[in-house]
Amino acid sequence: MPDRPKTPLLDRVHSPADLKQFTDAQLAQLAQELRAETVSAVSVTGGHLGAGLGVVELTVALHAVFDAPRDKIIWDVGHQCYPHKILTGRRDRIRTLRQKGGLSGFTKRAESPYDPFGAGHSSTSISAALGFAVARDLGAVVPEGLGDAIAVIGDGAMSAGMAFEAMNNAGHLKKRLIVILNDNEMSIAPPVGALSSYLSRLYAGAPYQELKAAAKGAVSLLPEPFREGARRAKEMLKGMTIGGTLFEELGFSYVGPIDGHDLDQLLPVLRTVKARASGPILIHVLTKKGKGYAPAESARDRGHATAKFDVVTGEQKKTPSNAPTYTRVFGETLVRLAAEDDRIVAVTAAMPDGTGLNLMAERFPSRCFDVSIAEQHGVTFCAALAAGGLRPFCAMYSTFLQRGYDQVVHDVAVQGLPVRFAIDRAGLVGADGPTHAGAFDIAFLSNLPGMVVMAAADEAELVHMVATAAAHDEGPIAFRYPRGEGVGVDLPERGEVLPIGRGRMIREGSRVAILSLGTRLAEVIRAAEALAARGISPTVADARFAKPLDHELVLRLAAEHEALITIEEGAIGGFASHVAQFLAEEGVFDAGLKFRSMVLPDRFIDQASPEDMYDAAGLTARHVEAKVLEVLGIASLVDRRA
Repeated sequence: MPDRPKTPLLDRVHSPADLKQFTDAQLAQLAQELRAETVSAVSVTGGHLGAGLGVVELTVALHAVFDAPRDKIIWDVGHQCYPHKILTGRRDRIRTLRQKGGLSGFTKRAESPYDPFGAGHSSTSISAALGFAVARDLGAVVPEGLGDAIAVIGDGAMSAGMAFEAMNNAGHLKKRLIVILNDNEMSIAPPVGALSSYLSRLYAGAPYQELKAAAKGAVSLLPEPFREGARRAKEMLKGMTIGGTLFEELGFSYVGPIDGHDLDQLLPVLRTVKARASGPILIHVLTKKGKGYAPAESARDRGHATAKFDVVTGEQKKTPSNAPTYTRVFGETLVRLAAEDDRIVAVTAAMPDGTGLNLMAERFPSRCFDVSIAEQHGVTFCAALAAGGLRPFCAMYSTFLQRGYDQVVHDVAVQGLPVRFAIDRAGLVGADGPTHAGAFDIAFLSNLPGMVVMAAADEAELVHMVATAAAHDEGPIAFRYPRGEGVGVDLPERGEVLPIGRGRMIREGSRVAILSLGTRLAEVIRAAEALAARGISPTVADARFAKPLDHELVLRLAAEHEALITIEEGAIGGFASHVAQFLAEEGVFDAGLKFRSMVLPDRFIDQASPEDMYDAAGLTARHVEAKVLEVLGIASLVDRRA
């Protein structure tokens, strides 16, 4: 355990109300202690570091000015909330972040009244804040009360359509609502910073309705050497895509930009807004991701997500492995195929590194597109790319693809367009917990007419499935694969184009057959070996395809065995449901076949290691072994061994 930082002021904070005892100068010192505590905690647990470091001063200012939990502070996405958790009575558990039984890495209603709205995906905060504001004005009652609603949303999250849908509605309703745009990419030259600082002080001293009028005369009050720079800055800000004019047209009063690391600016503005705001207002705050911790500031992603690390050097403590990640296998395979076929293009939604498309972007920058946090647009964009004669790969996490489901149905499936969906983070994902678990894609894709759905059992199978998708021009096709490292099998030099809808036999046996879809196959093989030691030899097959089903293989397994068990890393309503539907229509159950399915349980599973999560889900080798014994009527053997 590294040495804890010295935090004399932070040690006096047990709830946000304790911040009211500090002077503004002490709040600045508290922010430094909070930053040190955040770095120390994440060095032990790993997690999202840069985003939290960028909002330390903003977190302190919000809790010093507003009165949570009566006032609802809603952190968009949620990975910027670690400093918030420290200040809201959870410091004693902060070193359990993202661990089994520990604090969530995101905001979570069940965890604390200071988390009024849960979030793991982006761009939901303004909609949620507006909902709280309307509930307040309609006289709704909750135990902690309903006061101000404050949404803190990043400039990346603001790129999603949902954020603007919410702002459009909020501007129409004219409810008192505070949106803080946490802009951590924009930089402004010193004269502009001086002008911004001046306007912030001016704003704090007068009703915000007078701000616009005051700003018009601000340039004339500056010393002559600064006037021309200020005029240029004013024109630059007016011409920005995201700037005051745009927000004001949506019905928001606009204040900013202000320095999000300067409490001398933040505190007066927030206090004035609290005292005088009557309708929707947007405060544009400039921050630096990873602020105050040199290794994060110098990292390409500003320390967005880290493993455990050494606080002094920033070096991450990753367990070495010879097996590549599934994400990298996909990225490298796609690059090889793209080198041979200039019709291949790739699209992602703000996750080039996370999906492996950074490799494609480096090699073929004109054929790789990051559409920002806009999955709906990304899917329809791919549909039109396909209609235009290209071979698009739409690479998204399973849970993020959920946001584009209507477009998958309406724009891709209905039109039968050959979009290739590369679905990363399939199944349970570990520390990110239920908001990022890829539990539902098998079910929501397999029910679409004309959709082909594959699941890779290992990294070699993934190579084949990428090649299969690239060659498939008859309609939409999807392939799914988990987070993390492969199982260590040898990779083929070239991918083989698989026959659509054909599985493969892995192990011939008798009495009971296990039909696996996806990477649970390794657990099934372990279970089969354990059962063989008992004198039971199950047949094992890899379905490869959830849709179309390999009817011939399924019927053979049903005919030659007294029991058939399916297993998948997906929810109820997926692969097993399609197998059961087919067998029922074929009348196989009338012949006495025993059928069982092993799927994710009908509940959300909290964060833990992937191994612990699959154990909780009942999808490990020992669970497969127990299921076989149960269906054969000899489950008592398991009971005696337990």
